[in-house]
Amino acid sequence: MKENSKAAIIEAAVFLFNHNGFNGTSIRDIAKKARTNVANISYYFGNKNGLLEHCLTEYYEAYLLEIEKGYSILENGATESLKAIVENIIYFQYENIQLTRLIVREMSIDSQIVREIMSTYLTKERFYFSKVFEKGFKNKEFRINTANYLILQLKSLLTMPFLNSQYVAEVLHLLPHEKYFADKYIRETYTWIDRVVCSSNQTRKLKANLLRIL
Repeated sequence: MKENSKAAIIEAAVFLFNHNGFNGTSIRDIAKKARTNVANISYYFGNKNGLLEHCLTEYYEAYLLEIEKGYSILENGATESLKAIVENIIYFQYENIQLTRLIVREMSIDSQIVREIMSTYLTKERFYFSKVFEKGFKNKEFRINTANYLILQLKSLLTMPFLNSQYVAEVLHLLPHEKYFADKYIRETYTWIDRVVCSSNQTRKLKANLLRIL
């Protein structure tokens, strides 16, 4: 870990926030872990709240980019777009598993910064998801349903393994930090899309296409 670097401070903060909690971590703890001094943390982030806000903002900026990549192919069909979004998000969370765990946990706490994130980034996330589902309904790719309830189910599928990674590892004996898990979980989430979200006609088309490939 490089001394006196911004990246080292963020890495140390994410580790300590995950292990000791935000309130259980002091600026001095972060400085010690990052092998820097408190003045550097103040220079980059102002205070501990500023450091957490930076983590949240940087995370959701990158997270939305992954959604936008999948949304950009919506003209190819809602199913293809939704699956691309799912794949992008799961790989992004797997590659940033410690930060993801911190972010999704902090987002469950009512605070000013969380409300700001919801009114900006998560509102935009809802816009993209809604547009994909609405196109799927219109094109009869998806069963007629309520977009908000599908978003709720999808969000649960996407966040649960990373929010509860210790439960997943210790009780279910699955390892979210391994690429094998990400690959397998993407396929499992595709199955949810095919069986729950897609219409019966779309499911038959997907099976026929798969058989032709095989």
